[in-house]
Amino acid sequence: MEKGRFAPSPTGRMHLGNVFSALLSWLSVKSRGGEWLLRIEDIDPGRSRQAYADMLMDDLLWLGLEWDGQPVYQSQRSDIYAYYFRKLSEQGLTYPCYCTRADLLATQAPHESDGRVVYKGTCRHLAPRPGVAAATRLIVPDEVVSFTDGHYGEHGVNLATQVGDFIIRRKDGAWAYQLAVVVDDALMGITEVVRGRDLLLSSPQQMYVARLLGFASPRFIHLPLLCNQAGQRLSKRDQSLDMEALRRQHTAPEIIGRLAFLAGLIPECQPVTPQELLGSFSWDKVPVEDIELL
Repeated sequence: MEKGRFAPSPTGRMHLGNVFSALLSWLSVKSRGGEWLLRIEDIDPGRSRQAYADMLMDDLLWLGLEWDGQPVYQSQRSDIYAYYFRKLSEQGLTYPCYCTRADLLATQAPHESDGRVVYKGTCRHLAPRPGVAAATRLIVPDEVVSFTDGHYGEHGVNLATQVGDFIIRRKDGAWAYQLAVVVDDALMGITEVVRGRDLLLSSPQQMYVARLLGFASPRFIHLPLLCNQAGQRLSKRDQSLDMEALRRQHTAPEIIGRLAFLAGLIPECQPVTPQELLGSFSWDKVPVEDIELL
């Protein structure tokens, strides 16, 4: 059976962009008779709050986006991540990294002005420093990892030149996203991952980790981003578009209808429920370009 998932981080109230991803993820797998699972990605102990997790689950149910089974909490899966972390370490592909954010920015090349830093392998050959806090990085090969995205087509990334060795465990001991998400998707049987196109670069990294651990990768489908009037991707700073404000001003069908219209799923903006969209859902209708909210 096809299985999709929605995997929010409980670090604040959901905003319209989060709901957009949840809706298209739900429609994509449910339109084919599959299951839609919920994973609470609360591995960042400094920012995650159970209160936010409770609110996002209440928001999803209010919107009519019901999930199958019980929610999975990453904070309860540390022993599982530790097991697969050891498997990677036993392959001789990890090393401690002592670099600070300032160190990384100091090595940034002019063409990396988008804020993304390609790690240069500074610590790869350093001797361990007992007693000094360190992140753990995974050594990547100088090769292109390619996949066919379900919405954007062929996509490839050279891990060495476009990403560099990436972190799988943080300096504070917290598990990094790129390890936890691969393990969870595999063990939960996820066959399809729908998420914003800002994570296109993450997919080859996750495919590489899955390959090392002997997992099959899910199918990736990335979607356009919702942007505010300044052309910025929606985030928790857009409080007028978070679910607290939206629920005060609109009904659930009004919100779903607005998003369905923006996604090209209905010809005009009108109230609709997720169930009413299932019969006519198609990725061919969804735009490729980012969508600016007017």
